[in-house]
Amino acid sequence: MPELSRETERGRVAALFGLAEVTGPSMVPTLYHGDVLVVRYGARVRAGDVVVLRHPFQQDLLVVKRAAERREGGWWVLGDNAFAGGDSTDYGTVPDELILGRARLRYRPRKRDQRSPLALVRWAFSAARPVLSTRSASWRLRAR
Repeated sequence: MPELSRETERGRVAALFGLAEVTGPSMVPTLYHGDVLVVRYGARVRAGDVVVLRHPFQQDLLVVKRAAERREGGWWVLGDNAFAGGDSTDYGTVPDELILGRARLRYRPRKRDQRSPLALVRWAFSAARPVLSTRSASWRLRAR
């Protein structure tokens, strides 16, 4: 199954920004299960951006992938985890109207077992990070 996300419904229609929760392993090591993304809806997409899109075959599902390249008919999207599947290699190019927006920020919630002061400090410094448009090494190997 592709790496899916659930979108929070608070003010999504009128908002420029929204939240999406990551589920599944297809974007590891960039994103992990449970990460929360701040998504800029309607943002211009460039190759290398992490995007939130509607699944081409099940449009009630939201998917988080990396926009690999522009092709005729839309975007070719790939997960950063080559072994997880559920990307354009399965369903082809994604039309522009199914691309909802670009991930701008990743928030990683604190785990219950992170109780020691050192674990809390580590979490505090890494909990929120920008989602960069760089491509991972696994993506580069997979794209060739």
